[in-house]
Amino acid sequence: MPIITLTSDIGLQDYLAGAIKGLLLQRCPGAQVVDVSHHISPFNLPQATYICRSAFRYFPDDTFHLVLNNLFDRKPEYLLLARHNGQYICCADNGLLTMIAGEKPSEVYRLALPPGETRNTMNLVRVMADAMSRIIGGAPLSGAGEPAAEVVVKNNLQPLTGADYIEGQIIHIDNFENVVVNITREQFDEHRRQRRFAILFRRDEMITQLSETYADVPEGQKLALFNAAGYLEIAVNKGNAAGLFGLQGFRRDQLQQASYQQLSYYQTVRILFEE
Repeated sequence: MPIITLTSDIGLQDYLAGAIKGLLLQRCPGAQVVDVSHHISPFNLPQATYICRSAFRYFPDDTFHLVLNNLFDRKPEYLLLARHNGQYICCADNGLLTMIAGEKPSEVYRLALPPGETRNTMNLVRVMADAMSRIIGGAPLSGAGEPAAEVVVKNNLQPLTGADYIEGQIIHIDNFENVVVNITREQFDEHRRQRRFAILFRRDEMITQLSETYADVPEGQKLALFNAAGYLEIAVNKGNAAGLFGLQGFRRDQLQQASYQQLSYYQTVRILFEE
């Protein structure tokens, strides 16, 4: 049974998510359609990347991932269909493919959009569905369209690092208002080198030890841990860290900023190391 996942920024307030599922089931009979998330913040590519990368690795080979975020960054003339780590990713040519994959996948093809057809979400999903249906039926990926010699390349926002610090950016705030930072466990361990540390945010807030679970601290107390996806998380046991500390997620206008140092302290988390 083929598996198709959906990730989008369209929300669940209207008909669109249901209509997309219905169209996929029409065009790909027998497929299992799975929601990853429809609550990505509009135009928030770092958040979409975090959600997709954290979820996709748990799906079996040959899963089709439809990433419908920022479909109309520009007027589309084609879509991208790629194979990466044994799975398929289909999205607009808006930089998300290289952010999710961490590189340009070796197999990327352009799905041409029918000339003269209205460029709306449903028609774009129909093109995706028809390409998936052919592949599910046994057609090679190379038959989906012409090879994409060039794609829009965007890189993930990386933490700033120095001899005695890492400075990260808030990339996601979850339903409990826990705050996820783009610092991974591997990056933390690499720079820590067994040294003491202090996690600083909002200038006057500090955490000096890591927890394994939210219940490691008393109710209402702040904590830091590395979540199941391997990213640093600032939380409050049975509380809402983002609201309590006034922390904010990444904004679209910051994609154009020339300097990382211009980011607000409401959106950055710094780890200091000392012997």
